[in-house]
Amino acid sequence: MIDNTAKILKALGEPTRLKIIKVLAERELCICELVAVLNMSQPRISQHVKVLKQARLLVERKSRQNSYLSINRDVLQGTRLAPFHSLMEVELADLADMQQENQRFRVLESNEDVIACKSGVSHPDEEIANSI
Repeated sequence: MIDNTAKILKALGEPTRLKIIKVLAERELCICELVAVLNMSQPRISQHVKVLKQARLLVERKSRQNSYLSINRDVLQGTRLAPFHSLMEVELADLADMQQENQRFRVLESNEDVIACKSGVSHPDEEIANSI
């Protein structure tokens, strides 16, 4: 779940890809139409489309030699990302891919580095590093 959500957010974290998503929110478009709308080269658009498809944000439909793209509405629901929303709803302890983080989270209050940081006392390892 973490990896999938990160992939989606990373794909959306680039202005050109956000523009592609916004334009495709209007209607399905051919790659050549995206080239015309965004005034960019076909290879550049194709690279951005590849990232968006890998994140499952786009659906591709082939018709003869053309590729038509549309938004994957199962992943993008209105203005919310379904995987991100789901991630926020699941308890940390229930996330299989965050078990180690959950274990550390549960003992956070007894972590020496955290105690030292919150009390304003530097950790002995930091004192050694700072004196070098």
